[in-house]
Amino acid sequence: MFRIAASLLAVPALILSACGPTTSSEGQSDASQTPVERGQYLVSISGCHDCHTVRGTEPIGSAARPNLAGSDSELHIKGLGVFVPPNITPDRETGLGGWTEEQIADAIQKGLRPDGRILSPAMPWEPLYSHFTREDALAVAAYLKSIPAVHNRTPDPRGPDDTDDPAFLKTVPRRDLPPPPDGK
Repeated sequence: MFRIAASLLAVPALILSACGPTTSSEGQSDASQTPVERGQYLVSISGCHDCHTVRGTEPIGSAARPNLAGSDSELHIKGLGVFVPPNITPDRETGLGGWTEEQIADAIQKGLRPDGRILSPAMPWEPLYSHFTREDALAVAAYLKSIPAVHNRTPDPRGPDDTDDPAFLKTVPRRDLPPPPDGK
């Protein structure tokens, strides 16, 4: 039991420790990274792809799994409803394209959307990402603004009375994505 609890606590600790000064694989310090490079690094170690990219075995960024273009998984939160992690590419209609880098950083650190609503607890901004420095949150925003826009609308959240499945994670059909290159 203790090992399980220690393992669960280790993940946030690793993520938060990665936000401090580091050295790249080439031995260069963070000071030599551009904000987009730093943001890409933070997105990769923070697990953004785990929720905001379709699950599967194809490489992330392939036609079948567009990078950060929204999920095919439903997150059921008792008493609140069902949430599908949205598209966080810079698509203006279905992603973060209409958000400024400051607004994206506010969502990361404060859980605050530009329209004033608070993000659902499915987005772990409070226990994890609120500890990012402002510089790191803006670096993530710069990276998200730099990736290719993918037009992909994810399902809207549903209220607590709309949950009929006790499962925590459930796959939902994709919308608005082109078929994989092999046509299947």
